[in-house]
Amino acid sequence: MRLAASLEGPAAAPVLVLGNSLGTTLAVWGPQVAALRQHFRLLRYEHRGHGSGGDGTAGWSPAPAGPYAIDELGRDVLALLDAHGIERALYCGISLGGMVGMWLAANAPDRIAGLGLCCTSAFLPPAAMWAERAAQVRSAGMRSVVDQSLRRWFTPAFRSAEPATIRAFGRSLEGITAEGYAGCCEAIAGMDLRAALRSIGVPTLVIAGAEDQATPPWHGAVIASGIRNSRLIVVRGASHLANVAAAGQVTTALVGHLQAACA
Repeated sequence: MRLAASLEGPAAAPVLVLGNSLGTTLAVWGPQVAALRQHFRLLRYEHRGHGSGGDGTAGWSPAPAGPYAIDELGRDVLALLDAHGIERALYCGISLGGMVGMWLAANAPDRIAGLGLCCTSAFLPPAAMWAERAAQVRSAGMRSVVDQSLRRWFTPAFRSAEPATIRAFGRSLEGITAEGYAGCCEAIAGMDLRAALRSIGVPTLVIAGAEDQATPPWHGAVIASGIRNSRLIVVRGASHLANVAAAGQVTTALVGHLQAACA
Protein backbone atom coordinates (compact mmCIF):
# COMPACT_ATOMS: atom_id res chain seq x y z
CA MET A 1 0.00 0.00 0.00
CA ARG A 2 1.52 3.30 -1.11
CA LEU A 3 -0.21 6.11 0.74
CA ALA A 4 -0.51 9.63 -0.64
CA ALA A 5 1.64 11.87 1.53
CA SER A 6 3.33 15.24 1.83
CA LEU A 7 6.79 15.72 3.39
CA GLU A 8 7.83 19.29 4.15
CA GLY A 9 9.95 21.30 6.52
CA PRO A 10 13.61 21.59 7.58
CA ALA A 11 15.57 18.52 6.47
CA ALA A 12 17.51 18.34 9.74
CA ALA A 13 14.47 18.70 12.02
CA PRO A 14 12.81 15.78 13.84
CA VAL A 15 10.12 14.14 11.72
CA LEU A 16 6.51 14.51 12.88
CA VAL A 17 3.87 12.29 11.26
CA LEU A 18 0.34 13.72 11.20
CA GLY A 19 -2.58 11.31 10.85
CA ASN A 20 -6.04 12.56 9.88
CA SER A 21 -9.44 11.51 11.18
CA LEU A 22 -12.00 9.35 9.41
CA GLY A 23 -13.53 11.33 6.55
CA THR A 24 -11.01 14.19 6.56
CA THR A 25 -7.83 14.75 4.57
CA LEU A 26 -4.36 15.86 5.56
CA ALA A 27 -5.71 19.42 5.30
CA VAL A 28 -7.40 18.89 8.69
CA TRP A 29 -4.04 19.79 10.24
CA GLY A 30 -4.00 23.15 8.43
CA PRO A 31 -4.44 25.23 11.62
CA GLN A 32 -1.30 23.67 13.11
CA VAL A 33 1.00 23.37 10.08
CA ALA A 34 2.70 26.78 10.19
CA ALA A 35 3.63 26.47 13.87
CA LEU A 36 4.67 22.83 13.69
CA ARG A 37 6.76 23.38 10.56
CA GLN A 38 8.97 25.81 12.49
CA HIS A 39 10.19 22.94 14.68
CA PHE A 40 9.58 19.70 12.78
CA ARG A 41 9.70 18.09 9.37
CA LEU A 42 6.06 17.22 8.68
CA LEU A 43 4.97 13.97 7.07
CA ARG A 44 1.21 14.23 6.47
CA TYR A 45 -0.54 11.27 4.89
CA GLU A 46 -3.95 10.08 3.74
CA HIS A 47 -5.61 6.91 5.03
CA ARG A 48 -6.76 4.35 2.50
CA GLY A 49 -9.38 5.87 0.21
CA HIS A 50 -8.83 9.36 1.59
CA GLY A 51 -7.27 12.23 -0.26
CA SER A 52 -7.03 15.47 -2.18
CA GLY A 53 -5.37 17.22 0.75
CA GLY A 54 -7.38 20.34 0.09
CA ASP A 55 -4.15 22.32 -0.29
CA GLY A 56 -2.85 20.48 -3.33
CA THR A 57 0.02 18.77 -1.51
CA ALA A 58 -1.12 15.18 -1.99
CA GLY A 59 -3.52 13.04 -3.99
CA TRP A 60 -5.65 10.08 -3.03
CA SER A 61 -4.47 6.94 -1.30
CA PRO A 62 -5.65 3.69 -2.93
CA ALA A 63 -8.90 2.15 -1.67
CA PRO A 64 -8.68 -1.64 -1.87
CA ALA A 65 -11.82 -3.58 -1.03
CA GLY A 66 -12.54 -3.65 2.70
CA PRO A 67 -12.87 -4.45 5.45
CA TYR A 68 -9.62 -3.06 6.83
CA ALA A 69 -8.07 -3.55 10.27
CA ILE A 70 -6.17 -1.15 12.50
CA ASP A 71 -3.01 -3.22 12.17
CA GLU A 72 -3.23 -2.87 8.37
CA LEU A 73 -3.59 0.91 8.63
CA GLY A 74 -0.64 0.96 11.02
CA ARG A 75 1.51 -1.11 8.69
CA ASP A 76 0.62 1.31 5.90
CA VAL A 77 2.31 4.05 7.94
CA LEU A 78 5.34 1.88 8.69
CA ALA A 79 5.72 1.28 4.96
CA LEU A 80 5.48 5.04 4.41
CA LEU A 81 8.25 5.65 6.95
CA ASP A 82 10.39 3.01 5.23
CA ALA A 83 9.76 4.56 1.83
CA HIS A 84 11.08 7.90 3.10
CA GLY A 85 14.01 6.37 4.99
CA ILE A 86 12.66 7.51 8.36
CA GLU A 87 13.79 5.30 11.23
CA ARG A 88 12.03 7.07 14.09
CA ALA A 89 9.43 9.83 14.26
CA LEU A 90 7.01 11.67 16.47
CA TYR A 91 3.36 10.98 15.70
CA CYS A 92 0.15 12.99 16.18
CA GLY A 93 -3.25 11.71 15.14
CA ILE A 94 -6.85 12.85 15.28
CA SER A 95 -9.56 10.23 15.93
CA LEU A 96 -8.76 7.35 13.51
CA GLY A 97 -5.28 8.83 13.13
CA GLY A 98 -4.86 8.61 16.89
CA MET A 99 -5.94 4.97 16.89
CA VAL A 100 -3.27 4.24 14.29
CA GLY A 101 -0.76 6.12 16.45
CA MET A 102 -1.53 4.00 19.50
CA TRP A 103 -1.13 0.83 17.43
CA LEU A 104 2.23 2.06 16.13
CA ALA A 105 3.58 2.98 19.56
CA ALA A 106 2.50 -0.38 20.99
CA ASN A 107 3.62 -2.58 18.09
CA ALA A 108 6.60 -0.70 16.65
CA PRO A 109 8.00 1.12 19.71
CA ASP A 110 11.41 1.61 18.09
CA ARG A 111 9.81 3.74 15.36
CA ILE A 112 7.78 6.17 17.51
CA ALA A 113 9.44 8.78 19.75
CA GLY A 114 6.35 10.50 21.14
CA LEU A 115 2.59 10.71 20.72
CA GLY A 116 -0.07 13.38 20.46
CA LEU A 117 -3.57 11.86 20.52
CA CYS A 118 -6.46 14.18 19.74
CA CYS A 119 -10.15 13.29 20.20
CA THR A 120 -9.67 9.57 19.90
CA SER A 121 -10.45 6.27 21.62
CA ALA A 122 -8.83 2.92 22.31
CA PHE A 123 -12.18 1.13 21.93
CA LEU A 124 -15.24 2.58 20.23
CA PRO A 125 -18.28 0.28 20.15
CA PRO A 126 -20.89 -0.62 19.07
CA ALA A 127 -19.42 -2.51 16.12
CA ALA A 128 -22.88 -2.75 14.56
CA MET A 129 -23.06 1.04 14.20
CA TRP A 130 -19.80 1.11 12.23
CA ALA A 131 -20.98 -1.78 10.05
CA GLU A 132 -24.21 0.10 9.33
CA ARG A 133 -22.33 3.26 8.39
CA ALA A 134 -20.04 1.27 6.09
CA ALA A 135 -23.05 -0.29 4.40
CA GLN A 136 -24.70 3.13 4.10
CA VAL A 137 -21.87 4.78 2.17
CA ARG A 138 -21.43 1.74 -0.06
CA SER A 139 -25.09 1.86 -1.04
CA ALA A 140 -25.98 5.56 -0.83
CA GLY A 141 -22.64 7.31 -1.31
CA MET A 142 -20.65 9.74 0.80
CA ARG A 143 -23.18 12.55 0.58
CA SER A 144 -25.47 10.49 2.83
CA VAL A 145 -23.15 10.95 5.85
CA VAL A 146 -22.06 14.56 5.39
CA ASP A 147 -24.64 16.33 7.56
CA GLN A 148 -24.44 13.93 10.48
CA SER A 149 -20.63 14.00 10.38
CA LEU A 150 -20.46 17.79 10.47
CA ARG A 151 -22.76 17.79 13.51
CA ARG A 152 -20.40 15.40 15.28
CA TRP A 153 -17.27 17.29 14.32
CA PHE A 154 -18.32 20.80 15.35
CA THR A 155 -20.52 22.42 17.98
CA PRO A 156 -23.62 24.38 16.89
CA ALA A 157 -21.87 27.60 17.91
CA PHE A 158 -18.85 26.87 15.70
CA ARG A 159 -21.01 25.84 12.76
CA SER A 160 -22.91 29.12 13.03
CA ALA A 161 -19.77 31.24 13.37
CA GLU A 162 -17.66 29.54 10.66
CA PRO A 163 -19.94 28.57 7.76
CA ALA A 164 -17.11 28.65 5.19
CA THR A 165 -15.08 26.17 7.24
CA ILE A 166 -18.09 23.89 7.57
CA ARG A 167 -18.71 23.97 3.82
CA ALA A 168 -15.07 23.14 3.13
CA PHE A 169 -15.13 20.12 5.43
CA GLY A 170 -18.40 18.97 3.89
CA ARG A 171 -16.97 19.12 0.37
CA SER A 172 -13.85 17.30 1.49
CA LEU A 173 -15.86 14.52 3.14
CA GLU A 174 -18.05 14.08 0.08
CA GLY A 175 -14.91 13.56 -1.99
CA ILE A 176 -13.61 10.65 0.08
CA THR A 177 -13.77 7.26 -1.66
CA ALA A 178 -16.79 5.36 -0.32
CA GLU A 179 -14.95 2.04 -0.15
CA GLY A 180 -12.01 3.59 1.68
CA TYR A 181 -14.32 5.26 4.18
CA ALA A 182 -16.30 2.05 4.67
CA GLY A 183 -13.18 -0.05 5.14
CA CYS A 184 -11.89 2.38 7.76
CA CYS A 185 -15.27 2.23 9.55
CA GLU A 186 -14.83 -1.54 9.72
CA ALA A 187 -11.31 -1.10 11.09
CA ILE A 188 -12.73 0.96 13.96
CA ALA A 189 -15.47 -1.64 14.51
CA GLY A 190 -12.88 -4.36 15.05
CA MET A 191 -10.45 -2.27 17.10
CA ASP A 192 -9.68 -2.79 20.79
CA LEU A 193 -6.40 -1.24 21.89
CA ARG A 194 -7.14 -1.08 25.61
CA ALA A 195 -4.78 -3.90 26.56
CA ALA A 196 -2.05 -2.44 24.36
CA LEU A 197 -2.00 0.89 26.21
CA ARG A 198 0.16 -0.43 29.02
CA SER A 199 2.93 -1.30 26.56
CA ILE A 200 3.22 2.30 25.30
CA GLY A 201 6.11 4.06 27.01
CA VAL A 202 6.73 7.18 24.92
CA PRO A 203 5.70 10.65 26.16
CA THR A 204 2.03 11.04 25.27
CA LEU A 205 -0.32 14.01 25.28
CA VAL A 206 -4.03 13.17 25.09
CA ILE A 207 -6.39 15.97 24.01
CA ALA A 208 -10.17 15.72 24.35
CA GLY A 209 -12.94 18.09 23.35
CA ALA A 210 -15.31 18.87 26.21
CA GLU A 211 -18.31 18.82 23.82
CA ASP A 212 -17.17 15.81 21.79
CA GLN A 213 -20.02 13.30 21.53
CA ALA A 214 -18.11 10.93 19.23
CA THR A 215 -15.18 10.37 21.62
CA PRO A 216 -16.18 12.05 24.90
CA PRO A 217 -13.46 13.13 27.35
CA TRP A 218 -13.73 9.93 29.35
CA HIS A 219 -12.33 8.07 26.33
CA GLY A 220 -9.26 10.28 26.59
CA ALA A 221 -9.10 9.59 30.33
CA VAL A 222 -9.04 5.84 29.67
CA ILE A 223 -6.12 6.31 27.28
CA ALA A 224 -4.19 8.59 29.63
CA SER A 225 -4.69 6.26 32.59
CA GLY A 226 -3.44 3.30 30.55
CA ILE A 227 -0.29 4.90 29.14
CA ARG A 228 2.53 5.68 31.54
CA ASN A 229 4.20 9.03 31.01
CA SER A 230 1.00 10.57 29.65
CA ARG A 231 -1.30 13.45 30.49
CA LEU A 232 -4.78 14.58 29.45
CA ILE A 233 -6.06 18.05 28.62
CA VAL A 234 -9.72 18.81 27.93
CA VAL A 235 -10.50 21.69 25.58
CA ARG A 236 -13.60 23.63 26.53
CA GLY A 237 -16.16 24.45 23.86
CA ALA A 238 -14.70 22.03 21.30
CA SER A 239 -16.24 18.96 19.75
CA HIS A 240 -14.59 16.17 17.72
CA LEU A 241 -12.23 18.29 15.62
CA ALA A 242 -10.86 20.23 18.56
CA ASN A 243 -7.70 21.14 16.66
CA VAL A 244 -9.87 23.20 14.27
CA ALA A 245 -12.34 24.72 16.73
CA ALA A 246 -9.69 25.55 19.36
CA ALA A 247 -6.69 25.82 17.07
CA GLY A 248 -4.56 28.08 19.25
CA GLN A 249 -4.90 26.05 22.42
CA VAL A 250 -4.28 22.74 20.70
CA THR A 251 -1.31 24.07 18.72
CA THR A 252 0.37 25.48 21.81
CA ALA A 253 -0.14 22.25 23.73
CA LEU A 254 1.19 20.06 20.92
CA VAL A 255 4.27 22.18 20.20
CA GLY A 256 5.28 22.23 23.86
CA HIS A 257 4.71 18.52 24.30
CA LEU A 258 6.52 17.47 21.13
CA GLN A 259 9.52 19.69 21.77
CA ALA A 260 9.85 18.16 25.23
CA ALA A 261 9.46 14.65 23.83
CA CYS A 262 12.45 15.01 21.50
CA ALA A 263 14.63 17.09 23.84
